[in-house]
Amino acid sequence: MIKIMCFVIGMIGTNCYLIEDEKSGELAVVDPADHSDQLLQEIDKRGGKLSFILLTHGHYDHIIGVAELCERYHPTVCASEKELMLISEPSYNLSKNHGITIKPFTVDRPLKDGDTVKLGESEFRFMLTPGHTMGSGCYIVDDSIFSGDTLFCTSVGRTDFPTSSMRDMMQSVSRLKNLEGDYDVYPGHDIFTTLDRERKYNPFMQ
Repeated sequence: MIKIMCFVIGMIGTNCYLIEDEKSGELAVVDPADHSDQLLQEIDKRGGKLSFILLTHGHYDHIIGVAELCERYHPTVCASEKELMLISEPSYNLSKNHGITIKPFTVDRPLKDGDTVKLGESEFRFMLTPGHTMGSGCYIVDDSIFSGDTLFCTSVGRTDFPTSSMRDMMQSVSRLKNLEGDYDVYPGHDIFTTLDRERKYNPFMQ
C-alpha cells in the first residue's frame, strides 16, 4: 500500500508527487518541478528516506528540483533511456527557451518499457508512452497511474515540442485505454482523474 501526497510547484503549476510505501516508510518523488519547502519538510518529517526520483519525462518544468534532492538525500534517479538526450539538452528540455539554467544531475537507472522499480513492498512498472516527448512514460503501481504529460483529465499532452509526435501519442493513449480495470490517474498538471472516466469522456480515447 502507498500513500500519495501532491505538491503543486514550479513556474506553471506542475504536480509533484511524494509517494510513501506505508510498510517500509521508503519514499519516492515523481517529477520534482522546482524547489519546494513544503516538499522538503514532508520528506524530512518522514525520516528523509527518499529512495527514488521517478521522472515521467525531461521537460524543464518536471526536473528543475532533481539536483537539489539528489544533493540532500542521494536517491536513485529513474527515467526512460529514450529521454536522456532531452534531459541534458537545454534546447530540447525547453529550459533554453525560458532562460532557465538547470543544475546537472545523473539518471542512475535508464528504464525500458516494462521495467520495474521496487519501493519497499511496492512495485512500480514503467510504461513507455511516447508522444509528448519520445521518452515520456507512466509509472503504474497498485491501482494508480502517474501519467506525467501523457494523459490529462479529458485531454493529452502537447505534441508540438522537440521529439513530440501525435501519432505516437495516439498509440500511447490506446495502450493506456486497453489496460485491464480502472486506475486512479495522477497527471503532471491539473486535476486527478480515473482511467474509466477518460475512457468515457476523453476524446483522444474514443
